[in-house]
Amino acid sequence: MMILGIETSCDETSASLIKTNINKTKVQLISNVIASSLSLHAKTGGIIPEVAAREQVKYILPVIQEAIKDLKNPQEEIDAIAVTTGPGLIGSLLVGVETARTFAYVWGKPIYSVNHLFGHIYANFISQNSKSDDEIKFPAIALIVSGGHTDLVLIKNHKITKWLGGTRDDAAGEALDKTGRILGLPYPAGPQIEKLAEKIKTDKYKFPRPLINSKDFDFSFSGLKTAVLRKVQASGQLDNETISNICNSLQEAVFDVLIKKTLAASHKYNVKSILLGGGVAANQTLRDRFKSSIKISKSSIKLFVPPKSLCTDNAAMIAAAGYYNYEPMIWQEISANPEAYFD
Repeated sequence: MMILGIETSCDETSASLIKTNINKTKVQLISNVIASSLSLHAKTGGIIPEVAAREQVKYILPVIQEAIKDLKNPQEEIDAIAVTTGPGLIGSLLVGVETARTFAYVWGKPIYSVNHLFGHIYANFISQNSKSDDEIKFPAIALIVSGGHTDLVLIKNHKITKWLGGTRDDAAGEALDKTGRILGLPYPAGPQIEKLAEKIKTDKYKFPRPLINSKDFDFSFSGLKTAVLRKVQASGQLDNETISNICNSLQEAVFDVLIKKTLAASHKYNVKSILLGGGVAANQTLRDRFKSSIKISKSSIKLFVPPKSLCTDNAAMIAAAGYYNYEPMIWQEISANPEAYFD
């Protein structure tokens, strides 16, 4: 089975082909094409929805054409279409949804409505090397950590999930970007913060760990912005060493909370796998900290993290989510829902 995935929830425009094999536990990636308007948003320090949607109108057909260029007869070879219907920016979502509806109508194919958040989870089910791919066993805990979301989800199987908790204010990636702005770093600040923090070995400023000892699985990162702002104001003129120390202490605070909450949920629900997803999951320090924390706990839980290229928004994860949550619809039934969440 071959699925065309389409993703346009924010500023990326992406199309992908994945191929399924009934004997494999993961899907095979055929193509994954991404066009981004990030350079435009970097000038304004954040995403302007109207700009993102206008660029996606330009990109959407060329991106799809590039993704399917090696198929001799796309209409015959593609079995279904999966598209992000939410959450996201309404203008951006409509570009992808209406394009997917058109292809489904013209080609006479079923269409899958995919929740973008589940897409980040299913990036872990895309095979990169079929000989060494480990099977993801259920039950599992998924941590979705990105610029817009920080959520913990219990996955009992592909059809049964339970939302455990999420951020009460800023998402982890959002907190990194906003504090990066305070430090004068370019947007998005996450990668630059990671790079600057690599030089530092000690947590000099020991910023607060919000909700780290709460009994629930919620997060709160807005207070970290205030802590960073106070440190910046107290420091006066910032030199490179101070900025690097702030970046490292900020990461340490965010990651401590993410890891402790995730492991607590994993032990409570006696899961076999932990799945990371979202743009912040591309951070190598976070990956390494998760691995070492699981090892220290002497747990048999296996950690799964997508390749960094599949952590940020992409259509391959949408196609994979569509396959594993197989609920085909006709094109008339699909619509954009920018407020979609975990139901």
